[in-house]
Amino acid sequence: MRQELDEKLCKDYPKIFANRHGDIKTTAMCWGFECSDGWYPLINLLCREIQWHIDKNAKEGTTQFVASQVKEKYGGLRFYGDGGDDKIHNFIWFAESMSAITCEKCGAPGKRRGRGWIYTACDAHTREEDLIDETEVDENE
Repeated sequence: MRQELDEKLCKDYPKIFANRHGDIKTTAMCWGFECSDGWYPLINLLCREIQWHIDKNAKEGTTQFVASQVKEKYGGLRFYGDGGDDKIHNFIWFAESMSAITCEKCGAPGKRRGRGWIYTACDAHTREEDLIDETEVDENE
């Protein structure tokens, strides 16, 4: 993710990203956001909902969620951390699910692609070798 988007997330959600520049021995957030810019709106919305929920329910004992890693894996967003409650984990599940149909590069509708390294992309950001006619059937299958 571009540095300015990284910095904006950390500025807007300092409690969630309290460990952004933490020690490598204690957090993977030291590596930053390990995904492309297209998922920024998804991560931003997720963090807004998480922090709103925490602030609204602090009196009921909802603990602060602190991210420990944000990355792409198998073409989907992975958002790991500590704290929060079941509702926050449902928010995360939803955002991770939405990433599977959102181009990681630009945020347009996309789908999982690739043979080996799996990624989620729109047609414009799909590697040429992965653009195949979906009606074609591999004779070896």
